[in-house]
Amino acid sequence: MNDTTVARLAAAVKRYGPLTALDGVDLAVRRGELLALLGPNGAGKSTSVSLLLGLIRPDTGRAELFGLDPQRIEARRRIGVMLQSANLPPTLRVCELLRLTMSYYPNPRGYDETAVLAGIADLLLRPYGKLSGGQQRRVQFALALCGRPELLFLDEPTVGMDIDARQKLWAAMRALVAEGCAVVLTTHYLEEADALAQRVVVLGQGRVLSEGSVDDLRKRVALTRIRCVSDLDATAIAAWPNVASAMREDGYLRIATAQAEAVVRRLLDADSALGELEVQRAGLAEAFTELTRDAAEAADADQREAA
Repeated sequence: MNDTTVARLAAAVKRYGPLTALDGVDLAVRRGELLALLGPNGAGKSTSVSLLLGLIRPDTGRAELFGLDPQRIEARRRIGVMLQSANLPPTLRVCELLRLTMSYYPNPRGYDETAVLAGIADLLLRPYGKLSGGQQRRVQFALALCGRPELLFLDEPTVGMDIDARQKLWAAMRALVAEGCAVVLTTHYLEEADALAQRVVVLGQGRVLSEGSVDDLRKRVALTRIRCVSDLDATAIAAWPNVASAMREDGYLRIATAQAEAVVRRLLDADSALGELEVQRAGLAEAFTELTRDAAEAADADQREAA
């Protein structure tokens, strides 16, 4: 493990009976970066996080936290965790929960600093059980970061939050990364990964399908989207060379192509009145969908061959 790697999986395999949840996964988490772990349900995200937290053990391969066994207390004191669900005493006030959690750490973040960073300053005197779901998530985030962690695990952290609370949490994540904290984020909100992540790992069928920046992931999808206002016939355009599809939608002509420049030139030649031309490369959602669909189709083909 080098100086920048704070956690890793090495050839990790985890099975639950006949189900292989992870199949030889290599994964590194680096200091001062936000790593988004993406994948459909059952892809292996939760299993990967559980291995890094020491909640379960790999059947083969290794899991390391700061170069140590993840179950070592020396390693665990250096992390913060926000899981999808938390059973916290409903009658305790938020300030009591925060002070109690801070007492577990040798060098916690300041009380007021934590409250402001997590956006819970207005909730401190309220009983936890009286809060809305989104407010409870903000409190859970505060408890995860109050110990001044070097590595923070956030599992679907913004579920149940309104847009304003989500934006504030994003700002807090960016501030933590700027401090040098590593963040592992699992999320179903692809725009969240797009906005925050320095690196994205896509899991599917228990394997790593893609790893790199958001731009690297987008490049895995060859199609570019063209939108314009034109009277040209969509059916005729769909038959052009290099056009994958063409249709009319909401008053626009929409075209998918792997050769955007050639298609745009032909559009302009064919319609001098063409307007509102917009060209966009594939988004993160499209890249994610294509990667995971290909993995699922390959797995189905393997199962048919085995049968």
